[in-house]
Amino acid sequence: MTPVWLEPMARWADFRRLKDAVHKNTRSVEIIGLSQSQKCHMLACMLYPLKRSCLYITSSHAEARRVQEDLLFFYPDNVVLFPEREVLLYNVAARSTEITEQRLRVLENLLLKRNMIVVASIEAVFMLQSSPQIFRNNIFSISVGDIVPLMQLAEKLVQMGYERVSSVEGKGQFSVRGGILDVFPLTSDNPYRIEFFDDEVDSIRVFDVSSQRSVKNEREATISPARELILTVEAVNRARDRINESYAKYTEERGGKSPRPLQEKVESVLEKLDEGIYDSSLEGFFSFLYPERSTLFDYLDESALIVLDEPARLRERGTGYGVELQEHFKELLEKGEVLPEQLYNAIDYHDFLIKVSEHTHLLMQALPTSHPDFRVSQSFNIAARSIPAYHGKLQLLAEDVGHWRKKGYSVLLLTGSKSRGEGLVSFLGDHGLEAVYKEQPDNEYMAPGRVMVMPGLLSGGFEYPGAGFALVSDREIYGSQKRRSRPAKKGRRFESFADLHIGDYVVHENHGIGKYLGIKTLVVDGQKRDYLDIKYAGTDRLYVPVDQLHLIQPYIGMGEGVPKLSKLGGAEWQRTKNRVRQSIQKLAIDLVKLYAVRQAIEGYRFSPDTEWQKQFEDIFPYQETPDQLQAIEEVKRDMESSKVMDRLLCGDVGYGKTEVAIRAAFKAVMDGKQVAVLAPTTILAQQHYNTFVERFENFPFTIQVLSRFKTPAEQREIIKALKTGGIDIIIGTHRLLGKDVKFKDLGLLVVDEEQRFGVSHKELIKDIKKNVDVLTLTATPIPRTLHMSLIGIRDISIIDTPPEDRYPVQTYVVEYNESLIRDAILREIQRGGQVYFVYNRVKSMDFMVQHIRRLVPEARIAMAHGQMSENLLESIMMDFYDHKYDVLVCSSIIENGLDIPNVNTLIVYNADRFGLSQLYQLRGRVGRSNRLAYAYFTYQKDKIISEQAEKRLQTIKQFTEFGSGFKIAMRDLEIRGAGNILGAEQHGHMTAVGYELYCKLLENTIRTMKGEELVQPVETVINIKVDAHIDRDYIAEESHKMEFYKKIAAINGLEDRSDIEDELVDRFGDMPASVENLIDIAYIKALARRIRITEISHQGREVRMRLADDKAISSKQLMLVLNENLNRLSYVSSPFPTFIIKLGDFLPDTALKAVKEILEKIVHHLERKDERI
Repeated sequence: MTPVWLEPMARWADFRRLKDAVHKNTRSVEIIGLSQSQKCHMLACMLYPLKRSCLYITSSHAEARRVQEDLLFFYPDNVVLFPEREVLLYNVAARSTEITEQRLRVLENLLLKRNMIVVASIEAVFMLQSSPQIFRNNIFSISVGDIVPLMQLAEKLVQMGYERVSSVEGKGQFSVRGGILDVFPLTSDNPYRIEFFDDEVDSIRVFDVSSQRSVKNEREATISPARELILTVEAVNRARDRINESYAKYTEERGGKSPRPLQEKVESVLEKLDEGIYDSSLEGFFSFLYPERSTLFDYLDESALIVLDEPARLRERGTGYGVELQEHFKELLEKGEVLPEQLYNAIDYHDFLIKVSEHTHLLMQALPTSHPDFRVSQSFNIAARSIPAYHGKLQLLAEDVGHWRKKGYSVLLLTGSKSRGEGLVSFLGDHGLEAVYKEQPDNEYMAPGRVMVMPGLLSGGFEYPGAGFALVSDREIYGSQKRRSRPAKKGRRFESFADLHIGDYVVHENHGIGKYLGIKTLVVDGQKRDYLDIKYAGTDRLYVPVDQLHLIQPYIGMGEGVPKLSKLGGAEWQRTKNRVRQSIQKLAIDLVKLYAVRQAIEGYRFSPDTEWQKQFEDIFPYQETPDQLQAIEEVKRDMESSKVMDRLLCGDVGYGKTEVAIRAAFKAVMDGKQVAVLAPTTILAQQHYNTFVERFENFPFTIQVLSRFKTPAEQREIIKALKTGGIDIIIGTHRLLGKDVKFKDLGLLVVDEEQRFGVSHKELIKDIKKNVDVLTLTATPIPRTLHMSLIGIRDISIIDTPPEDRYPVQTYVVEYNESLIRDAILREIQRGGQVYFVYNRVKSMDFMVQHIRRLVPEARIAMAHGQMSENLLESIMMDFYDHKYDVLVCSSIIENGLDIPNVNTLIVYNADRFGLSQLYQLRGRVGRSNRLAYAYFTYQKDKIISEQAEKRLQTIKQFTEFGSGFKIAMRDLEIRGAGNILGAEQHGHMTAVGYELYCKLLENTIRTMKGEELVQPVETVINIKVDAHIDRDYIAEESHKMEFYKKIAAINGLEDRSDIEDELVDRFGDMPASVENLIDIAYIKALARRIRITEISHQGREVRMRLADDKAISSKQLMLVLNENLNRLSYVSSPFPTFIIKLGDFLPDTALKAVKEILEKIVHHLERKDERI
């Protein structure tokens, strides 16, 4: 079926001639007269249906991304970006894998002959690759029934660049547990679980990284390399010989001397090659490993079409790039940091032309220019026009559509969303123009004179008079373009006990804070059991049975260092808990009172959404995330109710909180109310002002900003206009809280980062809150557990889905190197961007600024830190925001929510001195635009660092390469957020008892205040002598053992039990008897708790089950149970209510089975309502 965007073209003779020329493999075809989106459309039409691959080459990475975005409209599943690989000739400890993943995916698809359009910059196609033959030899498929020795497969994966771990959490990792291999191919969307029976593949399953559970069966899995450098034996041997030879020659030419940095680098690389260890620094020795000098061109079929976008620009960039590489390399060579042969990591422009000439190539350009590098066989000048921008003025669009219809054109109108599309069809209908909206259109509607509206994104529209075809994009219609949404990535959440390590601190509810020393297997009464070994103050030790794990939580404090160990048996812990309980009770009373007071106040009830509101929301240029839409709905619901809104909105910077506030503000001003937006700093106020002005551009509302950057006369004028209603939306700092500021009719207050205001300002905000709707924004995330605890006493909305248009930040953990710093800063400046250089020692910051000035004299450098006066700091930040400086040397103050999209390089000096959550937040300050961003976490090579800092550096490396430290960073941040929301006093109490126990106490207090009955749960002791533990032969990793002991201890019924059994078999294979017994005991405990049984004891041929009281079971239910089990079960009521089960033998296994059967029957009767009295 012909696509709607192709059918009108197929009727055009000029187009048919052009298509014939390309399909007949005319070697060099030139097309003149097309803009970017027109080039993409013309190419899409020529290639349809896609029966050959195509390489589209642009002059820059940014241009390549724009072309990819446009081509995706025509071929949603067949267009891929091939980004350039950054070759760092420095010692890199770790680098993020997103770019490697994209590149490998392209190479794999090309080798597997999948027809696709690859878009790449000229720099990306210049870079050398491993040869297609080596890559092809390392892509393999594995199927059910194949004979593959498991350990041989594991060795192969290591050679292919995979990292062996205990649990697969990210791409490029694999793990082996018994006869099960988990692997996450870099080019796959999902990891695979491959189960073996001896050497035969028994099953292949896809599993979910976050839950670690299998989700579906597969017959086959394809595994491709996890690195671009594949360390084959031949490549390693060749590289070792060639590096030695090159280094010997280099030193000989210098009289037997060699610079120390180069000597160390060569020794390090040779050592890694000898050990077969992949390291990012090996990429600088690419030419030593692979003398074939292969490039992306070598992965293409002979039939592949090459498209050269603006050949003159490609020539300029291609020759310029070669010169840049030479100059950069010469500089490093003079400093003694590289070997001469390391230069040959890329081809030059001459080689590029040879590669292009081997394929049919298409030269596309907007204007006619000469081509000294190409002999054009056929040239086509296409008559095409661009579409004017309508900026939301739909009347003008309707006039043009009417004009095109009269001329017999087929007209296609693209809207970024369904709501926009349906609204446009309705509007055109009201103006006598028949149009249809089709989500997935077919060609019958594209006859001449037809108008169709469909969803789709394109950077620009076009008109082909010869084809009688006009396409108008949403950018022209609305003045902004909806961004293409990308699927959000799933991450694995922090699992408390799975992340507990030896040496970590834990909290026992009854005994206090101790230090976890590991799992100890003890033999008690002849039976093996596992215990948590916990050290307390002095020489005290506590062995906690694993079935009492619910009494223990990891200690998570507020980052104030090492907690004090509790003394076993002392009263201090109980006093601490009581103190915290009393404080929590006071907090809860205050919160509940405040909430009740606000609920009782009659507020202004805002009107439902208007047509204008719908139009305003439609021109939002991004695709809303689901939780952003949820937050918008919650805010609007609050505003439309008669209660005064007091809602807290949590979400990281750039996650879309401001848009929620903007829509609330629009709703308020539509009802004639004024809106005040309060920000903690002048620069944040200015940032909000710019955003509001841009969003409200086409609507008749007055917006102003009030801060110290306004002159006294301007401030007086603004205050006067506020009082008379001349301003609809005012944005400002605490200046808005001044006594002289009066509103005519304030309806909504938006407070950004309330915790950053002073005490007196907070009191003034509290006064305003009494009768005005308030929306408070915070960039610090809060834990879901705390959110759930506060439901009913605090209205909270959470946005935790990152925006989908963000490009991944290319992250490096790297030795500090002056050449690297200069390169990184210069590259960013040359592309018009800015740099954050984070240096956390205020005393010597001046020295660092001078140091960077010497390194990069071309850069304009400013300095900012928290010890400056507020006015000076704000002035510097404002100048940096206005791009008066290129580099900002600053302390970690940039963590605090400043959004400057033009800053796309971050350098952190001595990253090992920062916490992981700090680094996570710092990295979030870059990559805020759709431009590739870089983060360099540097460390000093020869500095002796503490064990804690080394551990942190290791975690940063894992975080960088696999994102696996993310969950720890998030937990760290969330706890900080909890402290912000609950206040400074509670912050101290969280530190005293640990965050998790604090949350538990808070939840219980709030439930009590809500009138819920808290029944003290019964603890059941089971004395049946069976082996019940997890053996090392079944689960070797202690962290996994802990995870399952916790899960088993939390069994609450048959569904939980089945779930855990399924997961264990899925992840570790068939369960041994000791694990089955452990699960049986946990299940029995869950049943026993419901009947309030405190003890189950096996003695000879009977089992006694003692009850705490007889509250759980009625006399009628008791009689029914006893009658059902006449010969097996009896009951005595004194001295304690007790069930007695008679057994046929003495065996503990028999006792366990009998107890389970009887308890299931008793619980069954308890659940039958008709049996209750």
